[in-house]
Amino acid sequence: MTTIFLVRHGETVDNARQIMQGQTQGTLNEQGREQARQVAERLSGEAIDAVFASDLRRAIQTAEVIAKPHGLPVVTTPLLRERDWGSFTGRFIPDLKGEVWPDDIESEEALLQRAHDFLQKVTATYEGKRVVAVGHGIINKAILAVYASCSMREVQRMMNAEVRILTTSSVTVTASAATTTSGTVTTTASAE
Repeated sequence: MTTIFLVRHGETVDNARQIMQGQTQGTLNEQGREQARQVAERLSGEAIDAVFASDLRRAIQTAEVIAKPHGLPVVTTPLLRERDWGSFTGRFIPDLKGEVWPDDIESEEALLQRAHDFLQKVTATYEGKRVVAVGHGIINKAILAVYASCSMREVQRMMNAEVRILTTSSVTVTASAATTTSGTVTTTASAE
């Protein structure tokens, strides 16, 4: 079994301003840095074999704080990047309510495929190991949907610096839906 500590990055300047960040780099604000420290403290007593992060700065900053007590490097991957929000990127989120989604937003199918590919890679490479994966709100939701074999709408939103624990031994995907063949999930309290 592979254990994955799935983490959403700490709060950013744009999270606080309600700006759609998408695949922009972003940077943690003071609250986000404190949230990352709290997650690092909470996970410091866990045996961790690897730390992954999205290749966006806000996830890397969070992962570096978590990795430090374990003396581990942060391995970045575009598989954990946030959803590409296309022309919605950089806009004030409340203004987007009711707007027609433009064609340049990453499709849900592509997002779920990235989530599946990440789970498959980690499970195959780190069988029997314990890894931290720092991602973003929507990609983490996709990972949880693939893991639980449900729709993304059924997955509860992750708060900044929230940790969810997944254990899995194999991940498969069908043509119409992402599924897992074995696994359990445990949710821990948010660090907000």
